Amino acid sequence: MKNKQLQEIKNKPLAELQKGLVDYREKLRKLKFDLVQGKVKNSREIKDIKKMIARILTLTNIKHES
Repeated sequence: MKNKQLQEIKNKPLAELQKGLVDYREKLRKLKFDLVQGKVKNSREIKDIKKMIARILTLTNIKHES
């Protein structure tokens, strides 16, 4: 992940992070269905989305604590 993208995510408010989390989970769900059907050529994208979800969850937990 690019440093610029990480900084953008860190600066987002909690509401936007939660909305982004919903969006990424929906993308992941669609990619998993497409993978089973054989439509996905780049399976690396699934791994990247999972990492992004984990980053968002981590930032969400940090912001909840403070």
